[in-house]
Amino acid sequence: MRLPAVPCRDKMKEENSKQPSLDVGDGAAIPTRSDRGLFTAWRIAFFGAIATLIYLAATRPDPYLNILKFIPDGILVTFKVTIGSILLALVIGLFTGLGRVARNKFINGAASLYVEVIRGIPLLVQLFYIYYALGRIIHVPDILSAIIAMAVCYGAYMGEIVRAGIQSIPNGQIEAALSLGMNRRQTMIHVVLPQAVKVILPPFGNEFIALLKDSSLVSILAVADLLRRGREFASESFTYFETYTVIALVYLIITLFFSKIIGIMEERASVNR
Repeated sequence: MRLPAVPCRDKMKEENSKQPSLDVGDGAAIPTRSDRGLFTAWRIAFFGAIATLIYLAATRPDPYLNILKFIPDGILVTFKVTIGSILLALVIGLFTGLGRVARNKFINGAASLYVEVIRGIPLLVQLFYIYYALGRIIHVPDILSAIIAMAVCYGAYMGEIVRAGIQSIPNGQIEAALSLGMNRRQTMIHVVLPQAVKVILPPFGNEFIALLKDSSLVSILAVADLLRRGREFASESFTYFETYTVIALVYLIITLFFSKIIGIMEERASVNR
């Protein structure tokens, strides 16, 4: 008895056409419409935090409204540190990720050593070390030192994300590009990296949110970020509970806002795959 033909080849093509995804990072959960529970929780937390902040400022202007008037410049510094750090970390991570998949033993070993050392030391210790090490070599403004320190710390994690994204691309596509006459450099630039960008977008968003939250650590490096401005207000007014309530709500609103933006970007990227 002859069995019916099974369209294995078409099925394999369909499976290969699906873009792989990564789940790397320890940042905030990214809300999507497919996850109704998380999406609903995001709306409750985001709008609840805004409503709470408005209610506190309206019912008790002193101290809540005074705190809100005191911290805007700290929010701006937090954004500067976060955006500057993530951009520099992305550059460091790109070279580290390429180094981790390089065939040159020296380059591969140097990139691997950097990743292992950075990931083996607590973030706060790294911030102190890099900040004061830079101060002994050359005078660098505090905010620039904080950006460099955060970027060096997160560059190792970004490097592993880039490495995982590159290695997630099927070898068949690399072999096909080489067979068409491309060298490995051209294959990496024109074939592998464009596809890897879509793969690393979700974990990149997670790292951005994680860096945004960890940027509060730079307050101990004489950088007047959101947390440090809150500490200054609390030390002058002795309203520690009220001040840190506002600081926590502001951080929550900012984090949830950017997590939603990243979720929208991920949904659009998945549609275009």
